[in-house]
Amino acid sequence: MTIRITREDSGSKGRFIAHVEGQAETGEMTWSRLSSSRIIVDHTGVPDSLRGLGVGAALARQVVETARAEGVTILPLCPFLKAQAERHPDWSDVIETIGH
Repeated sequence: MTIRITREDSGSKGRFIAHVEGQAETGEMTWSRLSSSRIIVDHTGVPDSLRGLGVGAALARQVVETARAEGVTILPLCPFLKAQAERHPDWSDVIETIGH
């Protein structure tokens, strides 16, 4: 099974879309730009038909890789990305911690 991630940008907002080979539905992770060096990831959506296939994790890895490549940091308001970041301390170079 292959997961292909594409990106859509629309002004100060955008999303990464996960296309799973052989599946019609897609997953997504949406973000908004705070500044030239910061984005907020506010939502991860994976339909039930794609659950358990690693779609959310693939989206999280893609947003982290893109942030590193573009020199931006991520404020993870999305509970899924925040939970993923807690499991990946190696992402701390681009993930901002949020106080409780």
